[in-house]
Amino acid sequence: MKKREIVAIIPARGNSKSIPRKNIREFAGHPLIAYSITAALRSEFVTRVIVSTDNGEIAAVARKYGAETPFNRPDALALDDTMDFPVFKHALDWLAENEDYHPEIVVQLRATSPIYPKGLIDEAVVVLFDHPEADSVRGVVPSSENPYKMWRISESGRMVPLLGLSGLDEPYNVPRQALPDTFWQTGHIDVIRRDTILKKQSMSGDIIFPVYIKPDFSVDIDTRQDWRRAETRVLEGDLDMIYPGRRPRSLPDDVRLLVLDFDGVMTDDRVYVNAEGMEMVAANRSDGFGLERLRKLTEISVIVLSKETNPVVASRCRKLKLPVYQSVENKREALEMLLKERKLDPEQVVFVGNDLNDVPCFSYVRFSAVPHDAFPAARRMADLVLENDGGFGAVREISEILIKNFIKNH
Repeated sequence: MKKREIVAIIPARGNSKSIPRKNIREFAGHPLIAYSITAALRSEFVTRVIVSTDNGEIAAVARKYGAETPFNRPDALALDDTMDFPVFKHALDWLAENEDYHPEIVVQLRATSPIYPKGLIDEAVVVLFDHPEADSVRGVVPSSENPYKMWRISESGRMVPLLGLSGLDEPYNVPRQALPDTFWQTGHIDVIRRDTILKKQSMSGDIIFPVYIKPDFSVDIDTRQDWRRAETRVLEGDLDMIYPGRRPRSLPDDVRLLVLDFDGVMTDDRVYVNAEGMEMVAANRSDGFGLERLRKLTEISVIVLSKETNPVVASRCRKLKLPVYQSVENKREALEMLLKERKLDPEQVVFVGNDLNDVPCFSYVRFSAVPHDAFPAARRMADLVLENDGGFGAVREISEILIKNFIKNH
């Protein structure tokens, strides 16, 4: 039999207002859009994966993770209020006119719902296969709030029930268990027949079937708070999800030691040199306060491991009351020796670095983190990419994370 052509299209415009560069911002170790791309590539049914974008940087990241970007989306279709339909019609029209490509089915995936259960795409496609009468299939989860208990306010200021229910007076006053089950559409997936889009001029059509998703996987990232909650769910949860590459590890319950690189972590990685050759660096007072809180509120020790021999490193650490080990050429070997001396298990250690010479330590300890501006290879290997840059609050951020983790587990 001829293989059915099923194209996955991921819309990703570049001008995000709520979270700048949202679609390619690092989420639990990889760009946000990488999760949708990976989910599509691992499908047994999807034959092509295309990202529709107006942004060259997004297109480059998409290609790196295996998607195609055969066209540039027009600016007029990349506005804040642009609907899905014209974006998908443009993609299908372009593919037909330029490649004579006419897929039977279109899978819409949204980068802002990155937590994909394994097998979800294929399950949704099978639902469409099994129901020839269906125009589309849409991902749903049980509603967290029942709409029969929701209201709208009239122009006169009176409360009016949002929904009525035949055979049941005042559904808003009955127990939730007596009401019909309701479902919320997630942003994960829509599987749509091409004719639904091109002939019915709709992204769903009239006959829609569900594919059910567990609530743990339901997330739609629109704000920074959404982002933090979703990333925490990935890093600390035990979700059987599709992950693009090595999966980040979670923080251990019993952290005993925090190991910090100096340059690029406790500083912004710049050095100031005067005419006499004296060097200075810029540090962050908030980082120092975070370490002070960590010392007072937990039993976690902190040490600094630095390649540099500059006395400014020792001076800063002395002020912060931190043990410091300088002139360390092989940080992995030095760290192994330190843990043996302190009789600590690597499973109880968190390491924060920012560059290639720190990466060997990442796999040795239980958990690793990098500042947001760390070297790309270090970012890819770390368990957590912090929101703050080195020298601009990264140490304060990891300190607060460890304080919260310690309080939760003690």
